[in-house]
Amino acid sequence: MPSYKILLIDDEPDILEFMQYNLEKEGYLVYTAMNGVDGLKKTQEIHPDVVLIDSMMPKMDGIETCYKIREDKNISNDLIIIFLSARNEEFTQIAAYDAGADDFIAKPIQPRLLNKKLHAIIKKQKKDQKEIKNGISIDLEKYIIKKDGETIFLPKKQFELLNLLYSHPGIVYSREKIINRIWGNDYFISHRNIDVQIRKIREKIGNKHIDTIKGIGYKFVEGSTDE
Repeated sequence: MPSYKILLIDDEPDILEFMQYNLEKEGYLVYTAMNGVDGLKKTQEIHPDVVLIDSMMPKMDGIETCYKIREDKNISNDLIIIFLSARNEEFTQIAAYDAGADDFIAKPIQPRLLNKKLHAIIKKQKKDQKEIKNGISIDLEKYIIKKDGETIFLPKKQFELLNLLYSHPGIVYSREKIINRIWGNDYFISHRNIDVQIRKIREKIGNKHIDTIKGIGYKFVEGSTDE
């Protein structure tokens, strides 16, 4: 997969060199950063496909860096973030996933396992981008949705909200997480506003495709049908 750009964020030079060597052997284009501040800046500059990030770093740790990446509205929601950490306690992993991580790998890093994980995640992402779910497909380049062959246009934020849920069917997104991922901290968006946006999306695509999880948030239901 030579076209895939990977950003490694870790404060240990030996680990960066070791991982860069093994990933470049697999054909990836690899960039590096040694702390969270530089890692965030490089993410904004190079728009990688995958970020591999250590949890414990100077200046800004991995959890905070991940939050800031996910909150940046100019960074694609399709960016894959994988944590690499010597601290694999349950609370550390939960914090990583809450921050927006897609996966978590414990150190010491095993190159073959890492490569297998990358291939599996990238393969699933490509499949999701091409797949038609419930008669719905999303064209990320043209910013349009098709449902049963009919083209549907949504405002930018509604499009991004639908794509967030659509790209992770069955995963429940709280209203707070939706706000962080779609709007970030630059805007004040109430939980009620999220409900309104979901209602407007449902008016366009049908009611059965997005489930409300009472008291928590929303999820895209794969395999549903309209009433």
